[in-house]
Amino acid sequence: MILDEKEQEIKVPEVQLNLYKPTDPVLVPIVENRIATRAASPHYIRHIVFDVSGTKLEGIVRPGQSIGILADGVDNNGKPHKVRLYSIASPSEGEDGQGRHISTTVKRMVEEHWEDNSLFLGACSNFLCDRKPGDMVRMTGPSGKRFLLPENPADYNYVFFATGTGIAPFRAMIMDLMHSGVTSDILLVFGCAYRTDYLYDTQFEDYAKTHTNFKYIKAVSRENLRPDGSKPYVQTTLLDKADVLMPVLKKKNTLIYICGMKGMEAGIYQNMVLQGLVEYFKPDETLQAIEPAKWPWEVFKKGLKTGERLFVEVY
Repeated sequence: MILDEKEQEIKVPEVQLNLYKPTDPVLVPIVENRIATRAASPHYIRHIVFDVSGTKLEGIVRPGQSIGILADGVDNNGKPHKVRLYSIASPSEGEDGQGRHISTTVKRMVEEHWEDNSLFLGACSNFLCDRKPGDMVRMTGPSGKRFLLPENPADYNYVFFATGTGIAPFRAMIMDLMHSGVTSDILLVFGCAYRTDYLYDTQFEDYAKTHTNFKYIKAVSRENLRPDGSKPYVQTTLLDKADVLMPVLKKKNTLIYICGMKGMEAGIYQNMVLQGLVEYFKPDETLQAIEPAKWPWEVFKKGLKTGERLFVEVY
């Protein structure tokens, strides 16, 4: 039963942690490595599936958790590469329905050093994206015990804000919600630069067509300008799509999840406050004495203390 207007304690399930550490990783094979964007995208983002059959990870990794990967070889100083964490993109039952195949979403890091314009390649992201089915990789984890769906998911509504590969945990969470038959409101807001950067777009479009409780909102910053000529971002959907978002956000049993680039966090908080959604935060005494609409930008930029209905994982 959905407890629509009732405040309640939010409990997340207990999960298993650090079954494999960087000093003692588990070797697992890759079973799938495919492009996650549209073919013409300027970014290289891949959906990678691992087979964890027969390991301690089989059947226990949950959406919102991460696994670690250790790239082969050594860094420029001759030392082994450090572990890199990647969010789980598969539901609790795995890609195979048995919890044996788990996935993540990886963007190749291909950048330039601003000092000398030399090329910089992310060691682990490129290592992973280069792997083929059958290749073995060293895995650690799982990690993460807070950024999870609640114990009783049917009692809540959900609003997910994501940019880029930050959509990975939300794919996993939404799949769990869909598979469990949750009928409460589920809203996904995804931001990217171009339409070619959409991730898992067909899957979410299909959900929107077949589930009346699911809404899929996209903010494409470099293609579709807002009426005032400014660029649309995830944070501006709180204003531009208020007719869809606000009825759900105003409910006392709605949970907000934010994942992706840290740059969107302050804007989301500010627009939430401007829309009167102060109950998601815990302002200090100084702020309590000021009308929320007049809170200075620095408050949002430096970090506003959030309440328990807001789950954030940004980088």
